[in-house]
Amino acid sequence: MKTDMAHLDVTLDDVLGAADTLQNDNRPVTIETVRGLIGAGSTRTIHQHLAVWRASHARPAEPPRAEMPPELLAELGRWAQQYAQDAGAGTREALARAESDMEALLAAGNELEAERDGLSAELTDARVARDQAQLIADERNEEIERLAAELRNARQIAADALVGKAKDQLAIDGKDAQLADLRQQLERNVAATAAESDARLRAQMELVGVTTERDNLAAEIQELRIKLDTSRTERSNLRAELEALRARK
Repeated sequence: MKTDMAHLDVTLDDVLGAADTLQNDNRPVTIETVRGLIGAGSTRTIHQHLAVWRASHARPAEPPRAEMPPELLAELGRWAQQYAQDAGAGTREALARAESDMEALLAAGNELEAERDGLSAELTDARVARDQAQLIADERNEEIERLAAELRNARQIAADALVGKAKDQLAIDGKDAQLADLRQQLERNVAATAAESDARLRAQMELVGVTTERDNLAAEIQELRIKLDTSRTERSNLRAELEALRARK
């Protein structure tokens, strides 16, 4: 970010040197002429340093020489001094008011700078909070992806178990019709299980509860295994009955 050179602070020596140069050149010594000569500096800083210079270096204006008789000159001097005091009273009051207003403006400027610093600190805290929230969101996404992969693996295991059950049944019976029926039943079961699992997964992922879905699927796999064991038992019983019938013949 670029910095405005006209608002860079300057040192007391810079302002004193510029003020002396302007006064030696019979040029007005003001905040603007000092800044123009230095080429930098804020109004507040130049005003503070210039007040020091005026208190110790400013030269009083020389009164004009009056070519008059000493008596008249003395009388006119007294009159002019009194007139200057009377006429300058309003100017001095106005100057005092201007200095008071300037001090109020400087105080207001300091308050604004303090508020700006506070807002800058709040903005920094907000950015840090945003970065932390982004990190948490990234971690949550990675967790969801990992659980989704585990769910796909578990679903594949369930499908493999159903396929194994169908193969075992077909090897025992050797009937094409049962094979076709079992295949259709297997496809329906797999499709129904996958659709139900996908629906539950979407609902659970919206509530960030993928772990519960994984446990439910594990329970379903265990139930399928139990059914497979039951089917194998039934198959053994059926084989025993067939052998018994053959033995009777």
